[in-house]
Amino acid sequence: MQAETLNCPMCGAAASTDAARCLFCDARLATAACPSCFGMMFLESRHCPRCGARAARSEIKDEPSLRCPRCRVEMPPVSVGATRMRECARCGGLWVDAQTFEQICADREQQAAVLTGSASSAPSRASGKSEPSRVRYVPCPDCGQLMNRVNFAHCSGVVVDSCKGHGTWFDRDELAEIVGFIRGGGLEAARAREKQQIAEERRLLRLEQLARAKEEIN
Repeated sequence: MQAETLNCPMCGAAASTDAARCLFCDARLATAACPSCFGMMFLESRHCPRCGARAARSEIKDEPSLRCPRCRVEMPPVSVGATRMRECARCGGLWVDAQTFEQICADREQQAAVLTGSASSAPSRASGKSEPSRVRYVPCPDCGQLMNRVNFAHCSGVVVDSCKGHGTWFDRDELAEIVGFIRGGGLEAARAREKQQIAEERRLLRLEQLARAKEEIN
């Protein structure tokens, strides 16, 4: 995914989120996740440029670090708003345990229902990025086993790396894309589509059973 262009929180100059330093004032441009939409924002920024949420990030002490499954650097635990996760300072990826990710999905779906009154249909793909030609499976930071690659909600188009017993790895901005998908009614639309498919399968099975019964009578 291409890096996003934001403004340097120190001098206001345009800078890419994958830039280490501002080209104009030489300020360090470390990035962190927004506590609301989980898009990447400069660490020194007070508000998220995407959704306007106030920055809220603190490091968690006295817990062991895990290694990033992509670049193998240490990922210390942090609190992003009310969410505990691990951030990779090098690649911008996020590691979220299974229970926390379930809570993120539930909270964002509830927000979508409150804002819109009812969830609306979401596009089948959350972003325009294409899958890399060569898929690289990465190890779970907790157990070291290679994780499965899963298309979130089977239709979001956001393919994440998941360890069923421990959590999910999100490359840069993938969690933000999933949040956008959920807030757009994606989960509700996916459930409705699944119900429709089950009903169609049952209808076809019933027709097949009736056809067989008719053949047996004849």
